[in-house]
This record gives sequence, structure tokens and C-alpha cells, in this order.
Amino acid sequence: MAKRRKSRGEERMTRLQAQTRAIRTFNGLMVCILGLAVGLAVVATALPQKRLLEERRVKLRGIEEEERQVIARRDDREASYRALREDPDYLEIHARDRLNLHRPGETILRIERNR
Repeated sequence: MAKRRKSRGEERMTRLQAQTRAIRTFNGLMVCILGLAVGLAVVATALPQKRLLEERRVKLRGIEEEERQVIARRDDREASYRALREDPDYLEIHARDRLNLHRPGETILRIERNR
């Protein structure tokens, strides 16, 4: 069988179809690259905010720990104050310790700490 030669119009149509496919492929690739670039830009803008959030969470944990220590010291002092006002035995122990008081005939052994 003899090969049929394409007419000039058919040849031109085939070339246009090939160019159209190439342009569609190129456009699809460019849309994908654009979407990837936009996605990376969104992630890049979120990273500093995430780092700042983590720094603030660490700072908040430190402040909360400091607050717990302050509350514990306050509660301890309130309990000591209440005991001094209401408990004569605690008052006696506290006075003996602070004022170096003792009863006649008692021997007091005191261990001093190096500060």
C-alpha cells in the first residue's frame, strides 16, 4: 500500500494539535509550580509565628512555676502566722528556736549550718 501524503491543511492541523498539547502540558506544569510556591510561602510565613508561640509557651511555663513557688511560700507563711497566733506549743517551739530560750535543767544542742 502506498503511503498517503498528508495535505498541507492536515499537516498544519497536526502541528497545531501538537503545539496545543505542549502548551497545555506547560500550563499544567506552571500551575503546579505556582501552587507549590504559594504553599511554601504560606509555610514560610507560619514558621516564625510558630517559633514565637513556642518561646512564649516556655516563658509562660517559667512564670507559672514562679507563681507556684510564690503561692507555696505565702501559704507556708500564713500557716506559720496562724500557728503563732493560735497554737501555744508552736509558739513555744518557735520562741525557743529564735530567742535561744530554754527551761532550767535542759541541755540544748544546736547544729549551725554554714551559709
